[in-house]
Amino acid sequence: MGEVDDQVVDLSDRECFRRLGGQELGRIVTRVRDTVDVFPVNYVLDGDEIVFRTAEGSKLVELTVDDEVLFEVDDHTGVDAWSVVVRGRARALSSSAEIEAADALPLRPWIPTMKRTYVRIEPTTVSGRSFLRGPEPDRHGVQQY
Repeated sequence: MGEVDDQVVDLSDRECFRRLGGQELGRIVTRVRDTVDVFPVNYVLDGDEIVFRTAEGSKLVELTVDDEVLFEVDDHTGVDAWSVVVRGRARALSSSAEIEAADALPLRPWIPTMKRTYVRIEPTTVSGRSFLRGPEPDRHGVQQY
């Protein structure tokens, strides 16, 4: 294995979901035609699905125009870092049973605003990588190709 291969490790699906479950803040990426937007959201993992709350606005409108989304979460310490990307479909919860079940989740807005709509992301794929952190290799010496 090369030097880079030793520093970057692909995460299994199980490990990706374990790491997603240990965080509260992620980024949802939406796309409507040629416009791509990124929104930070606090979330909770419910099984293998991501649930967050939102208010009326561009995020919710964009999800109704095109429900295909990316969701990204990462974290780091002084010695390592990781990133997980979920591709999936997002939908606003509408039935009383779905909303009641979402109300029971440990999910509260981080800021004092009214967020009446729950959104659930159903993953189609998940991928992740972990990285060992360290000093940059010598850029001026002899390089291996």
